[in-house]
Amino acid sequence: MEFPSELKYTEDHEWIRIEGDTAFIGITDHAQKELGDIVYVDINTVGDSLGKGEVFGSVEAVKTVSDLFLPVAGTVAEVNDELDAEPELVNSDPYGRGWMVKVTLANPEDTEGLLSAEDYKQFIGE
Repeated sequence: MEFPSELKYTEDHEWIRIEGDTAFIGITDHAQKELGDIVYVDINTVGDSLGKGEVFGSVEAVKTVSDLFLPVAGTVAEVNDELDAEPELVNSDPYGRGWMVKVTLANPEDTEGLLSAEDYKQFIGE
């Protein structure tokens, strides 16, 4: 499995990439493998200000539906529209084209306490 070192991770299996005051968020390679074939991504929180740990959407796989949790407080600025037509991008490219939301950060300090790639690997027993 892949765990890019430039990303931060959560115990809820989301990843986050910070670019200035913007964060890109998706689910980890481990999470997509655990879920299996992803058939639908449901995110309707664009424009919403959400707190750290709040649900920003859900992802549906063949056998289950799983909530998605925001790793930082902020406003959901954009949803990856590609996922409407190709939800399987979350499986094939979870850290690239399979990103889920772009968030404007409310509090940059929220990133403190997120896991490094090494810490996340240990967390999942990798």
